[in-house]
Amino acid sequence: MDELVEFRTDDGARIVVAAPDDGSGSRPVSRDDGPTRATRTFEASLAGARAAAESALRVFRDGVLKPDSVEIEFGVRMTAETGAVLVKGSAEGHLLIKLTWSPETTATS
Repeated sequence: MDELVEFRTDDGARIVVAAPDDGSGSRPVSRDDGPTRATRTFEASLAGARAAAESALRVFRDGVLKPDSVEIEFGVRMTAETGAVLVKGSAEGHLLIKLTWSPETTATS
């Protein structure tokens, strides 16, 4: 069963995330049946994922390829203790990068 993790946003809003069972068989124990409270805000938990995305974008935008657009997809799992964790998807590793270039148009007179 998925663990429920409760995050608060910087402005105090409540967000409950279903964190998938890691398969270890362990389960947090609490006095109530409510979600586990996260140790960080929602925004702070996503800071690492944002940094990973910014770094990956910088590598592809600033490199020699110079694509017109870059799309990066990766899985993120939310945990109460560590916040956002980059995870693999159904394939062995889940990091999908899509680079696109638009054909150059030349004006003819």
